[in-house]
Amino acid sequence: MNPSSENPAHARATNESPLSESISIVIAGIRNAGKSSLLNTLFEKEVAIVSPVAGTTTDPVVRKMELPGLGPVAFIDTAGIDDEGELGAMRTEKTKARLASSSIVVFASPAHRAPQPQEIRFLEQLKSGKKPYIIVLTHTDCGFDAAKLQWLSKEQYIAVDNLKGYGAAEVRKALSALKDIVHFEPSPLEGLVQEGDTILLVAPVDLAAPKGRLIQPQVETIRDGLDRDCTVIIVKERELLETYNRLMEKPRLVITDSQAFSKVAADIDPDQPLTSFSILFARKKGELDTFLRGISALNNIPAGGHVAVMEACSHHRQADDIATVKIPRLFQQLVQPNARFSVARSLEVVKTMPCDLIIHCASCMLNETAVHARMEAIAGLGIPVTNYGLFFAWANGLLPRALEPFPEYEMVYRPFFRNGHAT
Repeated sequence: MNPSSENPAHARATNESPLSESISIVIAGIRNAGKSSLLNTLFEKEVAIVSPVAGTTTDPVVRKMELPGLGPVAFIDTAGIDDEGELGAMRTEKTKARLASSSIVVFASPAHRAPQPQEIRFLEQLKSGKKPYIIVLTHTDCGFDAAKLQWLSKEQYIAVDNLKGYGAAEVRKALSALKDIVHFEPSPLEGLVQEGDTILLVAPVDLAAPKGRLIQPQVETIRDGLDRDCTVIIVKERELLETYNRLMEKPRLVITDSQAFSKVAADIDPDQPLTSFSILFARKKGELDTFLRGISALNNIPAGGHVAVMEACSHHRQADDIATVKIPRLFQQLVQPNARFSVARSLEVVKTMPCDLIIHCASCMLNETAVHARMEAIAGLGIPVTNYGLFFAWANGLLPRALEPFPEYEMVYRPFFRNGHAT
């Protein structure tokens, strides 16, 4: 039996699932707590560098595995929470970011050392938070410190001997046992289609399309449709009109790349349910209402205002790049001709200069927890944020139409629109 078959929504995933579709498990603790050794023990081979020198792990190390009940997971080894100095501060910031986007935390603590102040604070944070966690005592080959055991006397923990590999099975079993309390990200078509429905996907193949493959939102949506026993038809925008008119029964839903909204809307019936991959994934990541509220900021962009176009991954930019060319061009035509633009892959850009609006990508390479953490950070900066799909839908006069396939959001989006315009 496939271990992920216990969770049908994630049974489609394999060890090759992207990080955005894997449960994120962060291993955290002080320096020299045996975090990297624990990672090697769990994988039963050397996947992380181990050294007695404190601070060996500088950047997070990611390794993937399949666990019963959880399906595909990504273990992330991090720098010590007690790292010091200027570089240490930078490393701990990365650790904090990984913890914020994690689904589960493995707190690794050396059994032979008395509890450190940073460990005491960290455990209190875990206990007061909402994320599931387990405690693993490492370095058990060196014995057990009485103060450490007294500190954890009311906690459940797993003792691991990284030298001999003892305890790895118990750690994996404890993680699998969290399957009922871990939040699983919904699939793209959840609640939108039924068995036997037809879904029509429009996937432009332009300069930005990856060579020889589809982009992640298209792949996930196709697979989800097949898993739900739907008929999935995928066409380029040039073949849409002919294909659509040949269908004996209209599709349950048409999903397009946001950049093709205008062409697609012109080629299908006015009452045909229509949305985009970007909007679909905003719903999947649980932030559609956040991005929807940001649309209203388009009415308040001052002359010379700053707009940050934010991406979640790196890629080679083409001549007609969406972030650096298409969005700025359309924005300056329809919203504010003197708007200034910057492209960012982290919040550092918007933290260092005033920003009137963030337009975010579909976040297909981030998991739901990571997207939520990023949106909370943006909210803390007081900056409105929307995403590519909603911006292109608005620019093409397709709001609220592009939101109508999601009736659960009707009470959210209806007050924002009058005659298709954001208010």
